[in-house]
Amino acid sequence: MTILLQSGGKSWRVLLGRRDGLVANQTGANANLPSPFEDVDTIINKFAAVGLNITDVVALSGAHTIGQAKCATFNTRLFNFSGTGAPDSTMESSMVSDLQTLCPLTDDGNKTTSLDRNSTDLFDSHYFQNLVNNKGLLSSDQELFSSTNLTTKDLVQTYSTNQSLFLDDFANSMIRMGNISPLTGSSGEIRKKCSVVNS
Repeated sequence: MTILLQSGGKSWRVLLGRRDGLVANQTGANANLPSPFEDVDTIINKFAAVGLNITDVVALSGAHTIGQAKCATFNTRLFNFSGTGAPDSTMESSMVSDLQTLCPLTDDGNKTTSLDRNSTDLFDSHYFQNLVNNKGLLSSDQELFSSTNLTTKDLVQTYSTNQSLFLDDFANSMIRMGNISPLTGSSGEIRKKCSVVNS
């Protein structure tokens, strides 16, 4: 949370005593977490399955205001989008050109670029401004504005001009996400150090 605050975000109260699992579940994570290749309705359904709503989908997607993405997560948009033989029409043309240079067809897909073009180190609403201007990097991000879902489109538009509301909604959504399916009783453990299982 320190990095979030230093980059312009806001803090929220994290409930203490949440139990962590003792093993990681990569299969479950791959099946249940949103993918950069999924459409907005699929992502909304994944969120709904754990009790999160459309506001949570859009607000939490705003975390992409910081961070990097590998070419492999968006290069399907650059050359032959959905078999059209052309780039994704919802991506702004100069951005397409820049990314085609960064991520040529012969590349291994491991190069990275910022998720939030032109505002790489600030936790702000610029990510949403990018979506309004067809500059979303991941297909799953741009779909929040470019799909036929009017609710996500309206939220993107609102957050693009109201950073304070975005930051408030993001904090509230983080709290709700932190309360998904808590372990109870003898399941899991309260860790002494977050990054490792207790010895």
